Formats: sequence, C-alpha cells, structure tokens
Amino acid sequence: MTTELLYLRDAYMTEFDAVVVDARDGAVALDRTAFYPTGGGQPHDRGSLDGVAITDVRKEGELVWHSFDLGSAGTSFVVGSTVHGVVDWDRRHRLMRTHSALHVLCGVIWNEWRVPVTGGNMEPLSARMDFEFDPLPEGFGPRVEELVNNELAADRAIEVSFLPRSTAVMDEDLIRTKVSMIPESVPEIRVVDIVGLDKQADGGTHVHTTGEVGRIRVTKTESKGKGNKRIRLEVIDA
Repeated sequence: MTTELLYLRDAYMTEFDAVVVDARDGAVALDRTAFYPTGGGQPHDRGSLDGVAITDVRKEGELVWHSFDLGSAGTSFVVGSTVHGVVDWDRRHRLMRTHSALHVLCGVIWNEWRVPVTGGNMEPLSARMDFEFDPLPEGFGPRVEELVNNELAADRAIEVSFLPRSTAVMDEDLIRTKVSMIPESVPEIRVVDIVGLDKQADGGTHVHTTGEVGRIRVTKTESKGKGNKRIRLEVIDA
C-alpha cells in the first residue's frame, strides 16, 4: 500500500477525504493525503482529521503517518473508515511562500556567482540556506537581497511538471539537483520551474508565482566552515 501524495499536484488543496489503511497508538496512515510530511528541509503541515488536531506528519516507507494527541476526544480511527482532512492553510501558505523564496535565492546565487547550495531548512516565513562560498563576496547580503526581491517583483510563473527519470537525468538545466541521489526505484521526477530563473527536482509545496511570495529580508550571513556560508532570511509582505 502506498499513500497518494495529493500536495504534489495541488499545493492549494486544503480539504480531502481518505481511507484509513493502518492505525497504531496516536497515529493513522491514509490511502491519500494533502498533508506534507516533514522532509527535504520543509516541516510538516498541521490541521485536523475528523476534527482531531494533527501534531506531526511523517513518511515511513510508502505510507504517510498522521500523529495526534492520544488524549484527544474521538481518536478511535478504524482501519477501512473514511476520514475528512483539513490542512491549516495559513501555515501551509507561509511555508509555500518561504520555500519558493528559497528557490529564487538558489537561482539568483547560481546565475550571479555559479555557487551550489549545500543545505537548508525552513519554518513559516523564515529560513536558512547554506552555499559553497569561500569567502562571501564583499557586500553580499544587501546585494543578494536586492537581486532576490527584483525576481520576486518580476512575478515569474512557478510551474510543476513530472519527467521520466531518464529524461530528468539528461536535463542539464536541473543544475542544483543531484538526480542520481534519488532512489533508482523512483521512475518519475517532480520538477519545480521558476520560469526563466531556476529549475530543480523538488517534492515540496510552492506558490503559483514569485509575486505571491512578497519580499525577503536577509537577516544574517555567517560562516559554517571553510567553503560553507549560511544565509538567514525572513519572508515579509510586499
């Protein structure tokens, strides 16, 4: 059994019905879900199943497990029953804005300095990302903030597509993705394309255009060792 990941094709879906396929103390697995599970530097969604608050979402093997407080009323989910899920939209949208801002940052830094990303993490409207700089260019913080905000104001379309693995591996535009690290068992690669700026294999949730992000503010730059520099940012309204 595999949980169908509804958010991969529609990040704006906030309600769905699903069947419980497995259950254990404090968690249920569903046949389909719009909840994003923690992974790829993006934290899990929150929301509810049949009115019960979901506190954590994790992917284990092919199933997505939705955790809840055992003290919650009405938490006797039964395998085979249908449940109604509601995603916390405010949190989801803040994460979408943040994730898309990070892709814009990656595209700007690659196009301007040809430097790859080495890691990252995000929370709603704040994030950090590490790059292979040694050292950071003089005046980097204000300059990269300006460049990113110019791209956000350009309101570029953000498109999601799915490519056969063989095609994705051959696509030289997937410049900061290590497609070879994706398990060989994965036949299809999901690609997030900020049209004209950045294209990456990615499984997270994103907004439709860069203009929907708002603006960013670079709050700090720091060294995390030789050849690894960290950028911290906030996402703010335009």
